[in-house]
Formats: sequence, C-alpha cells, structure tokens
Amino acid sequence: MQDIQARDFNGQVAIVTGAGQGIGFEIAKELCIRGADVLINDVDDTLLLNAVTAIRALGGNCMALNGDASDLDFIQQMVDTAVAQFGKLTIAIANAGITLFGSFLDYPVESLQKVMNLNLQGSFYLAQRTARQIIKQQSGGSILFMSSATGHQAHPDLAAYGMTKAGLEMLAKSLVVELSEFKISVNTIAPGATLTERTMEDSSYNDTWSELTPMGRPSVVADIANAALFMVSPRSQQITGQNIVIDGGWTSVSPSPKRKD
Repeated sequence: MQDIQARDFNGQVAIVTGAGQGIGFEIAKELCIRGADVLINDVDDTLLLNAVTAIRALGGNCMALNGDASDLDFIQQMVDTAVAQFGKLTIAIANAGITLFGSFLDYPVESLQKVMNLNLQGSFYLAQRTARQIIKQQSGGSILFMSSATGHQAHPDLAAYGMTKAGLEMLAKSLVVELSEFKISVNTIAPGATLTERTMEDSSYNDTWSELTPMGRPSVVADIANAALFMVSPRSQQITGQNIVIDGGWTSVSPSPKRKD
C-alpha cells in the first residue's frame, strides 16, 4: 500500500508556478517524488535553477521555465512547453502570488495592480489555458488555486491581498459549472501563517504565530503541500469547488499580531 501511494502521480503532468522556494517548491518536489512530471516556474532564475537541481537530485523528473506567471503569453508558453516536453498536461497549481501590505486609505494604484495581476489574472488564465488543453486531450484533470486564511478573516493592511484570495475561492466555485462536464476538478487551499524562507526573514515570526495559533505553531511547507497533493490526487476526484484552510485553527479565533510602529 505504501509503495502504491508513493507513486500515485505516475502518468500525471503538472505545472506549478512560483515554485522556486517555499510552498511552491515543496509541492513540486512532492509531486515529482510521487511520480509526476512537473514544469516548475518562478520569476527568479537563481531560485528556479536551485529548485530543479534539488528535485532532480532526489530522482524527480522536472523542467524549469523562468518567467512572469501573470503574463498571458507566458502562461500559454508554460502550457505549450509542458505538453511538448511531457506529452500532455493534467494538473495546474497556481501558486505564484504577491503580498503587498498597505493601509486601505492610501493604498497605491501600482500595488493594487500588481496584486490583482498576479494573484487573480495569473491564476484565472493559467486555469483557462490548462482547461483548454485538458479538454483537447479528453483526459480529465485538476486545477488548484492558492487562497489564504486572509481571504476568510480580516488582517491589518491586507485588504487588497485578502480580496484577491477570497476571489480565487469564488472562481473555483464558478468553474464547477463550466468544467465539471470535462472531468476537471477545481479547488483551493488556504494557508495560514507558514514558515518559509520569506516569512523567516522576520526573526519574531515563529514565536508570534506560535502564540497566536491554537495548535501552538505556524504551519510548515509540508503541511500545505500535503493538502495540495490530496486536492489534485486520484483520492479527491469527487471534490470540486471546495476550499481547505490549513492554519492550525487560526481562522476560528483570528487574533492579529500586534502592529509594529
């Protein structure tokens, strides 16, 4: 049974955006270890090269494509490249996203456009172009959006970000109507506070979120990847239009960290 589960993504081909490090890297790594062929994307070429090297060292079959996951031409290039390299495309995980903090009362237009373009536009069109390919193949498949606990509960200085994440959950529900007949599931997962290379730049992050999280610690990337892989696996074929929150219980109580002056 363990051997079957260890290779339960044999024959699957996935795109994972924003996979140079953190949650995206962990998802891509686990997909490869469990048998999928994966195109991993990141805007940072150095991170991307390091990610591919690390995954291949573990025996995973992956390729890298550097570029902006909000750009429509590049999104199509990712789909075309995955099909050309691996023969098909069955899974897309729109992990790339950007968090730009700022007060609602003076939030700059440029920041809003960046958050909207990557978090919403990039995810929307990756799903669209992936769905077109899956329909052409008549293979069925899975699409996963990366929401956030802040799409469920208000958080200081994250009105724009939270809005985009809540929007992704509504997008997943909407696509049930349009894509279920083609055997394409569309879901979201919503991480809460998670230890990544980026969040650990704040030396107080672990202590702060250990205190605020009912389970006593922030998530680690494996917690998020476990949920992501379940939602795109054969075990969840009857689940679509749904969301899983992975936050150690934070959204049930929702205390905010103290503001830093």
